Amino acid sequence: MIDNRNLILAVVLSLAILIGFQYLVVDPQQQQLAEQQAAQQTPPTAEQGEIPLPGATTEPLPPGAETGAAPDVSAAMSREAALEESPRVWIETPVLSGSIALRGAQLDDLILTRYHETIAEDSPKIDLLSPVNTAKPYYAYFRWSSGDRTLELPDSATLWHADSQTLTPDRPVTLTWTNSQGVRFEQVISLDEGYMFTVTQRVFNEGSATVALSPFGLIARTGHPDVLGFYILHEGLIGVFDETLEEKDYDELEDSGTIQHSTTGGWLGITDKYWLVALIPDQEKSVHARFVHSAGTNPGKYQSDFLYDGVSLPPGKSLENTSRLFAGAKEVLRLDGYQEELGIVRFDRAVDFGWFYFLTKPFFYMLHYFAGKLGNFGLSILLVTVIIKLLFFPLANKSYRAMAKMKKLQPEMVRLKERFGEDKQRLNQEMMTLYKKEGANPMSGCLPIVIQIPVFFALYKVLFVTIEMRHTPFYGWIHDLSAPDPTSVLNGFGLLPWEIGDIGLLAILNIGVWPIAMGLTMVLQHRLNPQPTDPVQAKVFLMMPIVFTFLLAKFPAGLVIYWTWNNLLSIIQQMVIMKRAGVPIGRGGGSQAGHTRQPESKKDANTSKRQDQPEVETDSNAPQDQPEPEPRMDSGVSKRQRRSKAKKDGKRSKRHRRSEAETDLR
Repeated sequence: MIDNRNLILAVVLSLAILIGFQYLVVDPQQQQLAEQQAAQQTPPTAEQGEIPLPGATTEPLPPGAETGAAPDVSAAMSREAALEESPRVWIETPVLSGSIALRGAQLDDLILTRYHETIAEDSPKIDLLSPVNTAKPYYAYFRWSSGDRTLELPDSATLWHADSQTLTPDRPVTLTWTNSQGVRFEQVISLDEGYMFTVTQRVFNEGSATVALSPFGLIARTGHPDVLGFYILHEGLIGVFDETLEEKDYDELEDSGTIQHSTTGGWLGITDKYWLVALIPDQEKSVHARFVHSAGTNPGKYQSDFLYDGVSLPPGKSLENTSRLFAGAKEVLRLDGYQEELGIVRFDRAVDFGWFYFLTKPFFYMLHYFAGKLGNFGLSILLVTVIIKLLFFPLANKSYRAMAKMKKLQPEMVRLKERFGEDKQRLNQEMMTLYKKEGANPMSGCLPIVIQIPVFFALYKVLFVTIEMRHTPFYGWIHDLSAPDPTSVLNGFGLLPWEIGDIGLLAILNIGVWPIAMGLTMVLQHRLNPQPTDPVQAKVFLMMPIVFTFLLAKFPAGLVIYWTWNNLLSIIQQMVIMKRAGVPIGRGGGSQAGHTRQPESKKDANTSKRQDQPEVETDSNAPQDQPEPEPRMDSGVSKRQRRSKAKKDGKRSKRHRRSEAETDLR
């Protein structure tokens, strides 16, 4: 009873945690996010509260702006109005569109032309970067810092001259500005066919005095971004310093204020689930890198920056540094290409493959390869599942054979439980003896599940974090494998003319077709497995398919399709093995799991054993002194007495058979 009570308590607590997590953690996070989004509707003025770099002078603020002053709501601009505040160089590539502001030389307008916010045909494209004075400023730039406060440096108010009005992969742009001291600054900006900008910073000292300069790069994002809040997904500040990956959530940075590193090689930036903006300094030079949060402004600002070592530049000399900026979608193969071609250390880790990187990334490669051959990621999931089943076939086959033996032994296990039900120690000993004698393994049923766990997790990560799965259709009603099944039992799976809105706690009943199909396969698989002899445990295991149906209803549809298909393959394999082993399929065949008979008395054990033996036929002409049937023994008769009586009965039976033989001879 204690074991049963603990089992029930564990199941109840597990369900409470699953349900409580949704309504006590996820829902409050979404509410907090909504409040943050509302607060972000008040944007700061141009570079208000800009965080100075180490050794740099604080940039002059625009007229009327004061550090830490709350911005005026009327300062908010539409994106179109903000873009008109400065002359611009327009960006045109196969995957990007946008512009660079010549005032400040800021990359603050970038649109990902191949990606949309939703799967709707008229859905807006992804706005990755936004200019200052908009609701959510997000921009990047490269400039210079100096400890000499008398040196004029380009800042946010500087108007640069461009040699071209358009930036394309075939046509770089050179920006030029000269200060009153005779120091000329240049930025040569080029762009490839993807998402990588290359910025070459040049300084020509045409003045009469030596100048000290430190080139730097910076990414700034104002306001707390929209985050999903999942434990398995990192969104926030990210970087690789001395070949070590470091990830900091926005909340962590708010608590720390500033996080500094000195590194040679690597990169740093700000990541979303699918998008990344990252600074990539010269991989051969040492830099000082930082993550910074400014709490003095409302809303706060999150910043990633790096600073090269300072260089003294005499008159007539020049200085050149080349850095890069990635701004785009985290496409796995593209990131791999940049890592290999440009030597960017661990750049592929921008995709959050997690601790099981060694398993998750190869799994992605398999899915991506077969998707290219089959033309559909859903079909690729089905094929990869078959391949994995074939790889683990010998191990799973051995496991299912052991499970078939366990199922075949269930009637005997029930008898042992009836006989020694009150003596737990003796029952366990007899069970172990039975397992050893028949070569059965009671833990064999766990092996197929254990095998599936890493595969399940790897596929879940691939579906959840890779942009290649985003908005990828299957067949029928599944238009996005990375999203939950859109159908619902509450509207007849789309047959009834109403939409399912926010229904609070009733959302737990919002289950689609594929989760229900998955639950049915789990029920069928449960019926094939050996059933627990304990009725309470049997009922608990019977509830597990229902629990998993509700749990996986909110998981990506691709994951549920995998789980359903994997269950079907396991069922077919298990049924074939059971049929060959002569084990009845289902709960028949003498299995009494979950319905243990209550013994009438201890004598039933010996009685049932004798009943299993074939009866001895007797001749009708046999003498009348043949032994009478064994009388029913009282429960108080000892084992020694029963053995003695059985021996005597055996001798009497032997004499009786000899007498019959002599009669036949006469």
